[in-house]
Amino acid sequence: MSGGMDSTLVAYMMRSHGNEIVALHFNYGQRTLTKELESFRSVCDDLNAVGRYEIDLDFFKTIGASALTDHSIAVPTEGIEPGVPVTYVPFRNGIFLSIATAIAEKEGCSSIAIGVVEEDSSGYPDCRESFIRAFEKSANLGTKETTSITIEMPLVRLNKSQIVQEALKLGVPLHLTWSCYQNEDKACGICDSCRLRLRGFKQAGVNDPIEYV
Repeated sequence: MSGGMDSTLVAYMMRSHGNEIVALHFNYGQRTLTKELESFRSVCDDLNAVGRYEIDLDFFKTIGASALTDHSIAVPTEGIEPGVPVTYVPFRNGIFLSIATAIAEKEGCSSIAIGVVEEDSSGYPDCRESFIRAFEKSANLGTKETTSITIEMPLVRLNKSQIVQEALKLGVPLHLTWSCYQNEDKACGICDSCRLRLRGFKQAGVNDPIEYV
């Protein structure tokens, strides 16, 4: 759970199906680390999560190669372009899922839920359904025989407007979520993530409850 709209919705969907939530958040040197952590904690409180983990992964800054972790690379603000954007963090979801698998095995969880969106994503290769399915197989091969984990990705075939609509149906506190890649006080409204979020709200015919510059 990043504190963003997608992973927050996934948590509420899993809870609506009768699951208890062990929440997992990563601080990996992203520009909006403080705001995302604040959002994560607020959502966990609202969810009544039975457990929560906040994992620090400083090595992402050492690797660099992404505008989210390397401040010498500007966050794109000219609109969403085809291909893999510079906001892609190399193999981030693979690393996140590896740690999530270890925690799931320790906690005795039956599922890991992740808010990847393939159709309406920014073109990140580690958000593809084929990758998540392949990882699920590897995770079960690399854990105890008594461990059986399913990776749930209920948003993978939805677009942002559908995500907004689903969130509203479930009463998800969207005002607690944060999507902006750049700012921590008021969302910039022009980075890829803000553009996708705003487009989703516009197409759903409702106003975004967070503040924008």
